[in-house]
Amino acid sequence: MTVTVRDLRPDARADLEGFARVRHDALPFILLTPDSLAHDLTRMHPDAHYRPLVAVADGEVIGTAQVHLAHESSEPGQGNVNVYVHPGHTRRGAGTLLVRAAEEHLTAHRATRLLAWVLDEPGNRAFAERHAYRASRAAHFLRLDLANGTLPPLQDPPPGVELRTGSDFADDPRPLFALDAETTADEPSDVDKEFTDYEAWLEETWRHPLFSPELTSVAVVAGRPAAFSAARTDSGTRYGTAMTGTARAHRGQGLAKLAKNDSLHRARAAGYTEAFTGNDTGNKPMIAINEWFGYEICATEVRYVRELG
Repeated sequence: MTVTVRDLRPDARADLEGFARVRHDALPFILLTPDSLAHDLTRMHPDAHYRPLVAVADGEVIGTAQVHLAHESSEPGQGNVNVYVHPGHTRRGAGTLLVRAAEEHLTAHRATRLLAWVLDEPGNRAFAERHAYRASRAAHFLRLDLANGTLPPLQDPPPGVELRTGSDFADDPRPLFALDAETTADEPSDVDKEFTDYEAWLEETWRHPLFSPELTSVAVVAGRPAAFSAARTDSGTRYGTAMTGTARAHRGQGLAKLAKNDSLHRARAAGYTEAFTGNDTGNKPMIAINEWFGYEICATEVRYVRELG
């Protein structure tokens, strides 16, 4: 069986569905759909040089790669190489071909440091190390059974706090952009992120087909967003938390927990049966909050880094 690697074709439904299928089977903890892929491919900032790749054998997509520069970082030259091969098609060379094509693309755009998320399994880690990547930080995937689990009871907001939805900011999402930028800047990561481009945030976050403003909950203090829990859905039964955070001036008051609980209850009422989220393994407070909600760790991934000099 000959394996070839080529660009994902955004106008080919079979490509989009094949990419989404491989990603779901290899990494079922992250929401991704054909429509979200097409959106990313056509709307991601040009400075990202985004190039999704597929490995194909006998006309079937068996491997995928999401390849781009971290254009939000203050440090130039940071490239992302996230490769996933369908579990039934490993050890056929697809992963190596994808890594090679991804690295050639990123180095052509002056990448000097490559980062890849790898599931914490012996075979996956050995594959990364054979390609000269070295382990860095780790993160957990967490799952909550919304259909059968028991959520903490809803609580009334404390005095001076109002709960709203993301939809309430549809006419002017800029206050949510400011809050997202502040909380993301403080999130543990190998790559710093600085959200300074409001128009890019609108395209990549606010207008993303997975983003659900209806299920996003926002705690508002004195008319300004103080904490939020941003929701994504696959328009089926799966719900994911894209980001939960609190403005620095309001931390330690339980507002993020309040917002996330509100969002989870409304997601369950809307018929979603599974909830997913992720946490850096060093973010003990957020892991504790998610375990309080009933989330359980279902997998771990490790960030691997290759310095190109």
